[in-house]
Amino acid sequence: MRRSSQIPLIAREQQVAEFRRSFGRAADGEPGVLLVGGDAGVGKTRLVTHLAATAAGAGGRVVVAHCVDLGEIGIPYLPFTEALGHIQRRAGKDGDDVAACVAELVAERPALARLLDPAGPRTAQDDQHAERLPLLDGVASALAAAGRPGAPLVLVIEDLHWADPSTRDVLRFLVTRLRAENLLLVLTYRSDDVDRRHPLRPLLAELHRSERVDHLELEPFTAGELRDFTTALNDGPLPEGDFAEVQRRSEGNAFFAEELVAAGLATGTLPWSLADVLHARMQDLEPGVQQLVRLASVAGRQVREDLLRAAAERTPELTDPAATATALRDAVAHQVLAVEGPHLAFRHALLAEALYLDLLPGERTAMHLSYLAALLDSPELGSAAERAHHAQQGHDLPTALAASHDAARRARDLLAPTEELRHLEQVLSLWDSVPDAAARVGADRVDVALDAAGAASRGGQPHRAVQLVRRAVESLHDDPQRQASLRHVLARYLLEVEEDVSEASRQTDLALEVLPADPTEDLASTLAVRGRIEMNRDDDAAARGFLERAIDVAHRAGASHAEADALASLAVLEVGDPDTAARLIESAMERAIDAGSLSAEMRCRYNLATTWYYAGRLDRAADLLHRGLARAEETATTRSSVGISMRMIAELLRYVRGDLSAAPPRDGVPALEAMVLESAGLYAAVARGDERALDRAAALQKDWHLDGFIALTSGGCRIDALTWAGRYDEAVELAEAVVEHLGAVWSTYFLGRIWISALALAALADAGEEAAAGGAEARQTQRCAAGDELLAVARETAERGRPRGGVLGPEGRAWLRRAEAEHARLVAATNGTPADPAVWEAALQEFSYGYRYEAARSRFRWAQALRAAGDRTAAELEAVEALSEAHEMGARPLADAVLAWARRARIAVPGTRRETSTLTEREEQVLTLVAQGLSNRQIGEQLYISTKTVSVHVSNVLAKLGVSGRAEAVAVATRRGLLTV
Repeated sequence: MRRSSQIPLIAREQQVAEFRRSFGRAADGEPGVLLVGGDAGVGKTRLVTHLAATAAGAGGRVVVAHCVDLGEIGIPYLPFTEALGHIQRRAGKDGDDVAACVAELVAERPALARLLDPAGPRTAQDDQHAERLPLLDGVASALAAAGRPGAPLVLVIEDLHWADPSTRDVLRFLVTRLRAENLLLVLTYRSDDVDRRHPLRPLLAELHRSERVDHLELEPFTAGELRDFTTALNDGPLPEGDFAEVQRRSEGNAFFAEELVAAGLATGTLPWSLADVLHARMQDLEPGVQQLVRLASVAGRQVREDLLRAAAERTPELTDPAATATALRDAVAHQVLAVEGPHLAFRHALLAEALYLDLLPGERTAMHLSYLAALLDSPELGSAAERAHHAQQGHDLPTALAASHDAARRARDLLAPTEELRHLEQVLSLWDSVPDAAARVGADRVDVALDAAGAASRGGQPHRAVQLVRRAVESLHDDPQRQASLRHVLARYLLEVEEDVSEASRQTDLALEVLPADPTEDLASTLAVRGRIEMNRDDDAAARGFLERAIDVAHRAGASHAEADALASLAVLEVGDPDTAARLIESAMERAIDAGSLSAEMRCRYNLATTWYYAGRLDRAADLLHRGLARAEETATTRSSVGISMRMIAELLRYVRGDLSAAPPRDGVPALEAMVLESAGLYAAVARGDERALDRAAALQKDWHLDGFIALTSGGCRIDALTWAGRYDEAVELAEAVVEHLGAVWSTYFLGRIWISALALAALADAGEEAAAGGAEARQTQRCAAGDELLAVARETAERGRPRGGVLGPEGRAWLRRAEAEHARLVAATNGTPADPAVWEAALQEFSYGYRYEAARSRFRWAQALRAAGDRTAAELEAVEALSEAHEMGARPLADAVLAWARRARIAVPGTRRETSTLTEREEQVLTLVAQGLSNRQIGEQLYISTKTVSVHVSNVLAKLGVSGRAEAVAVATRRGLLTV
């Protein structure tokens, strides 16, 4: 019998053709990605082996790398380390100038050099201040340099379902920056392993959205394909009964089918399960070979040959190097293992997994310890993460603790905070089991917990950071001085996750009661955090006092980080004049950069962008946000609280400037922060008429208690969406609920209440206009009274609400004018007197600072007011402009509203050809008179038809419009532009 690697590829013609197209494009400078998914054993590795051979035959450079399953202990960037190491090793061989070019590039980039030298020295920089972009950019540049026109680099990364977080980040970086490289990525993963909670799933979703990515899903063989496959393996058709059994048991899975055929032909009977298949395969091997492949399985799907040999020397049955060499050759000859560069790999991961699971617990422990001994004697054979893995599985807890700590430092050097956190949490979990833990890692438990909290914060897990620091602080009850010195750290993390600053304030109070008055970094840091707390409370005087004292103490103590932090906060207080505020923030940012305080620098970048945003200088804000987000990516802080805040403001700014497209993916964002970004994206969703916007906003109501911003934005956007949908009463009720909730959480006169009041007034005004058109006057007085109250609240909020600096910004002024204009529209609908168009002109002028969508909406209302006042020409000009803006932005509800009104008002704007009506001419006449409030008898008298005939026409109108009453019919017809009044 032959093996699948010895026969031509069966089926998969479509996948091969797609690969050839992608390869050709990559050769021409159009890089791409092929995602190859399928169940375990379906034939992914066999396919990509064929594709690799095809690429090599066509002149491409092929590199195959792997992700490895080390459980919770990951090795950052592993497949890219393997790939670049493979390319680099070819430098100088066979005149390979491309590999030499890559090797030279690696030598010029310290970040890449650290990546490719696991045993290399740690960076001299403070880890928190290192930059990630040089590493990511270096990987991208090295891969790009390895390809040439006509000879692209084909990088195959297998088993992506085992990828570490940093590897997933590199793939995101690469895919978003593919431009004209001669590069093709081929990525395989097990579809059956990737459930909805699998960490790979968000990345797959993001990749599927990229135009550079094609997806190949491998299905099991059909009956015909399986027959061809087994015939090729067997050098002839299987007996029909055997084939039927293979088909039934394998269900078209290539690996299972191959092993069934091999086992059945060797023994004369087909085994019943995959485990039986693999046991049958092992029975053909000599005992020494069996023991060696069992040892190999402990390392996973692949293992370095030199490491396997070293581990074998420490395994009782394999101590003879000559016997081990013979056993290795036999394992390869029997196609249990295969040579992959410096590694030996199982022909399929399922074989390694089955062999490992078949080991007795004692056997597993002993073999892990063999690997550990080899790695301790020769550290260059593997990484600290591998040492930690084998020590943990071998129950050598002291070594596991020390190796995990080393692995954490290595991850920190490579700016891989998620892996760093995992390793440090492993250290903490082992701490009580290792008596001399502090001596082994050179730090006590509290210091390790603080490092873990820092990694959690940088990795986008602020709640975990709070938990870690809180436990560390509480553990120091016997050391009040040190406990006090760390309370500011807990307070700082609390500010990231809790709107209620009382607990953070309590922590600083407790610290200040104990800390000596002498100038120290701990005192300066505590005062700086307390200053931020008072700013959150809107007590600027108290905040200024704490911050100025913090700067003085920090200066005397030489505490540059604390000084930069305090300066960053103090600058924010000077926002009465944005130019002055910006200069102060820029100065604070320079001080933060000089001090190497990344956290203070990023806060300054955020504060600088928001200073210009709230001042209405949107282009300046956009440029600063772009730079700030780039810096966040460089420093691996995109998932930190400041990084998320930058993304949130960027989303708002995108909408305000008129980009109503769907928000970019939010993969890898913690749950709470994802809700914040989701709520920010609702502005554009409602404006563009996304049918899911109402449901999305409603789904966030249960999470209002988590963050006031979620309540404000999702609630306000939902009010707007309900108004567009004609559900006016619901919109007003929701406005009341939002105000009640935020009044309790924030204050009665929170500035967002101006916006909420304006939206509620718009709902009342729309309801009033429809009621007036339909003759339903009963609730008009009630609506007008509610509108009076809302306008009064908006004005009082503008007076008593507290914008920093004491001056209402352009957005606040614009919404106040909008509230006044909506109130005027409501009054006009109530008493029939046209509103003064000047109120809408004033709203438009205020929104013209750059708020494109709301400017267009105000312009539309201005056009309506002009038409009602009798200025038809001016109304037409403004309506045309509003419609043009709505179309350019993709604001469908606004465009539809302008067109519907223009048809009713007989205003000539593009696209106002009258909507085709399902109503007859007589039914339209009847509906027009119904809108005027006439009874059936009065309508009959005007049209000279009987009352009964009028009743029939009214019934037909209701049926055709899908409504149940006359007032509803008028409202629907008005929105559709079917009424001519």
